[in-house]
Amino acid sequence: MEPMPASRFEETPDTPQPWGGAPPPEAPQPPVREPVFNAPWQAVAVTVLIVGGYALQSLFPPDAIIGAFAFAPVNLTAGRWETLITANFLHGGWAHAMMNGAFALAFSTPLARFFGSKLEGGLLFFGFYVLTGVLGYLIYGLAHMGGHTPVVGASVAVSGLMGGAARLIGGHGRPGRVFSSAVLGMGGGWVAINLLIAVFGGSFLPGAGGAGVAWDAHIAGFVMGALLIGPLGRLAPQD
Repeated sequence: MEPMPASRFEETPDTPQPWGGAPPPEAPQPPVREPVFNAPWQAVAVTVLIVGGYALQSLFPPDAIIGAFAFAPVNLTAGRWETLITANFLHGGWAHAMMNGAFALAFSTPLARFFGSKLEGGLLFFGFYVLTGVLGYLIYGLAHMGGHTPVVGASVAVSGLMGGAARLIGGHGRPGRVFSSAVLGMGGGWVAINLLIAVFGGSFLPGAGGAGVAWDAHIAGFVMGALLIGPLGRLAPQD
């Protein structure tokens, strides 16, 4: 009598295997949910600053605020240089503030990601934002020396964000050539829009209120943004 093979006495697995020895199918995994809103914190902060700033401004008499903090070219000779900064945080109405907030959110996102999420990157981002606004208003003031028309709005600084973003688009995330197709295309479109503002005045720009529209300051802000993103970008920390 032949001995029975040892394999006959091996334990059978408790769980039956499917035909063909294939492993059982894995349970379906729940889909990964992408965040609905994933803008960098700097982009959110500058948008809140614009819209929230006007909410605060609306609590005070408009004439008093515009008279005290709006920029007019005559302020340069009068020594009121601080209005080069304060004008960037005032608006003529809710529509004006909301429009600038929307544009700021769109164009600040690539810049915020370029400068990085660290504190140093955030400071560079806001320094870039304020500096382009100040220089844009300064160029406007020098071009209209002695003028008394007050101008307000973050649109000059937002134009700087647009110019910087155009350089980043042209350089695929890094500052590209100043005269790249992205810079020329976005700049040309922005010049065309502002020429319409020059012809039709505040009626073409919703929410400007009683303050004038510094259309040439918008162009100056764009140029400053396109130029400054290079040197300031070299200071950006690496995440």
